Amino acid sequence: MATAYERYNLHTTPEKFFIEACDEGADAVLAIDRVSNEMTLTGKKDVPPSAVTRPICGIMGTIRLVAGMYLIVITRKRNVGSLLGHAVWKAVDFDVISYKKTVLHLSEIQSQENKTFLSMINNVLTTDGFYFCTDFDLTHTLQRLANTSPDFQEMTLLERADQRFVWNWNLLRELAAQPELHRFALPVVHGFIVMKPCRINGKIFEWILISRRSCFRAGVRYYVRGIDSEGHAANFVETEQIVLYEGAKASFVQTRGSMPFYWSQRPNLKYKPKPIISKTTNHMDGFQRHFDSQVLIYGKQTILNLVNQKGSEKPLEQVFAKMASSMSNGLLNYIAFDFHKECSHMRWDRLQILVDAVAETQDEYGYFMVNSDGKIVAQEKGVFRSNCMDCLDRTNVIQSLLARRSLQSQLQRLGVLNVGQRIDEQAEFEKIYKNAWADNANACAVQYAGTGALKTDFTRTGKRTQWGLLMDGWNSMIRYYKNNFSDGFRQDSIDLFLGNFAVDESDGPTPLRVQKDWKFLTLPIIMLVAFSMCIVCLLMAGDTWTETLAYVMFWGAASAITAAIIMFNGQDFVDAPKLVHKEKMD
Repeated sequence: MATAYERYNLHTTPEKFFIEACDEGADAVLAIDRVSNEMTLTGKKDVPPSAVTRPICGIMGTIRLVAGMYLIVITRKRNVGSLLGHAVWKAVDFDVISYKKTVLHLSEIQSQENKTFLSMINNVLTTDGFYFCTDFDLTHTLQRLANTSPDFQEMTLLERADQRFVWNWNLLRELAAQPELHRFALPVVHGFIVMKPCRINGKIFEWILISRRSCFRAGVRYYVRGIDSEGHAANFVETEQIVLYEGAKASFVQTRGSMPFYWSQRPNLKYKPKPIISKTTNHMDGFQRHFDSQVLIYGKQTILNLVNQKGSEKPLEQVFAKMASSMSNGLLNYIAFDFHKECSHMRWDRLQILVDAVAETQDEYGYFMVNSDGKIVAQEKGVFRSNCMDCLDRTNVIQSLLARRSLQSQLQRLGVLNVGQRIDEQAEFEKIYKNAWADNANACAVQYAGTGALKTDFTRTGKRTQWGLLMDGWNSMIRYYKNNFSDGFRQDSIDLFLGNFAVDESDGPTPLRVQKDWKFLTLPIIMLVAFSMCIVCLLMAGDTWTETLAYVMFWGAASAITAAIIMFNGQDFVDAPKLVHKEKMD
């Protein structure tokens, strides 16, 4: 495999960027013309001595904004650990550098729009969870990597990467178009990776958890639900648990993703907006495409639908169940488990009901394993595809329980656990395991919902606690605020970063210039004034209590009526995305 370069220097002159590969024996330099935008491969001798030099950790790619092209580089990285002898890095800091030396060519409005687009790019880059490896393919599971052709082995990291999980694919388009530049291109995944050396019975093994977020139909909690016409599900994440011990390796893969039909749940100031199932679209087309691709990649599918089977979530469960039963091809198994009902009143031990119900299926699917001689002794024949409404909190709890059951079998087979020993009796490892899965839940939740996950007290301790309930309430409040008042900007940021929206080269207006309706400012001001007057009337009583009551009732009614109008027109008051999708979100 043609690896990517590991170390770089960025040399900057007024005319060009020179990105020098600093690996031992390398002479390659990527030259980028800051005027023509042309990229060429050259040598170290062409770097002028007058250039300003600084070390960088890698190239995320390039993007066009209003002011012109920008180069995005990784300026700081942190080592996460070693996977099969390959260093895995977390990208920690980035720099977005303009090709243009000045923005004086922009009008005041254009300059402001350019700043907004820049802040969108930085919004994505500062969302925790970007990882890369220069000499190993992080985008594929161990099983996929083991079942490849000799031609695949010869490909560069960029050519062989699973496009679903390369978050900077859009940014690398120009580098991708020139194969001679591929060693400068780092495929970057978004999600979560943890690597822990662990000890049980004096035997040391490596335990690894990798979650890969799909960049297809990516977005934020309420603005991206269901699937698109290609069958890509919102918030799709592939999670792989890996064990390495004395040359042997084992892997267990699970997936999560939004319920794969056309539904939406737009924010409207209500705590829980009502989900709406599309009545005009043929759901079966997208559903079929989704599962055709899932079966092709992973094999048999067991769907674990954890949504409520009453209230506003019930119609979604019914549609999912009906569509799954209509695809009776033996490859799709549908199980509905009302998580909240089963675990009500803190009865979290009842999750074992679901684990026991799917035990036989889990044994049939198995896991991937290679022995210390390099021989494949087991293949994973199917996956569990879990979902709740957000595919975050409930989903993560169930995934951690299934992964533990798989791990029990793997560690016994590898000889780490003795016969009759159980993982949950190994206190030191159990603590590492639970905290890692809770950290995974938090990472996925921050990336999709904007806050840490709920229910992580159970994942960390195996018990539901009062403190955990309190923290869930706090996180729910933050989610409510973000979902209603800042997620439109976050959705726009992701769409711009992934190339779902491209800034036009012309000087025409961008969608950012859309002005808010008059109601947006007027009604909240009226409500605030009315509420303030109500308080003032209470504090500064009139001559008689009837006069005070009349004033309080008048201003109270004014603020209540205004609040009701605002709630009725809720969608006009939330922070909605402004940029245009290639297809409508709903």
